[in-house]
Amino acid sequence: MRVVIKVLVVDDDPLVRSGLKLMLGGAADVEVTGEAADGADVADTVTRLRPDVVLMDVRMPVLDGIAATAALGRRTGEPAPAVVMLTTFDADETVLAALRAGAAGFLLKHTPPEQIVDAVRRAAAGEPVLSPDVTRSVIAMAARKGPDAGSARARMDLLSEREREVARAVAEGLSNVEIAERLHLSRSSIKATISSALTRLGLANRIQLAIIAHEAGHS
Repeated sequence: MRVVIKVLVVDDDPLVRSGLKLMLGGAADVEVTGEAADGADVADTVTRLRPDVVLMDVRMPVLDGIAATAALGRRTGEPAPAVVMLTTFDADETVLAALRAGAAGFLLKHTPPEQIVDAVRRAAAGEPVLSPDVTRSVIAMAARKGPDAGSARARMDLLSEREREVARAVAEGLSNVEIAERLHLSRSSIKATISSALTRLGLANRIQLAIIAHEAGHS
């Protein structure tokens, strides 16, 4: 039985929302279950529809996508969907802010339709939605702006040896498949290890884990 990925589209431009719905509608395993015109409506809509993935615009008039993503992360007792940010510009500062807020990835609005569909699938599976080059660039910026290395090392010390090993690979921008091949483990084992590390450190996504590993000098 095919698993259908439920998606919420959030953008203040109705034409963009319609375009995204059209793009995603052609995929048999993706269903757009709802839409919202502003970040202020996201929390209630997510609670009502329980999407697996939220495609979220960065700039909106009342509550921007970064603030809305952070608000989703503060909810308790409810599963959090994977948030993929959408924007018309590519700036490391914006990418970093989105990832620190808990976004699973970042896409430009002119991304080809098939890549947007692939990004939805990857986000739903817990995979990164950033190219390795962008990942490394953002991680390096975070290291320059983030806490001291001692604090990051203390957090890394809370992890098991296997979790630290996987975190180092994540900091290199590797996918779960690539990490599994390197460590001779199954993809499900890598996914479970990353999930365990995120829970132990109270993090929202693998990029936040990569940032800490980089700050600690583990990449």
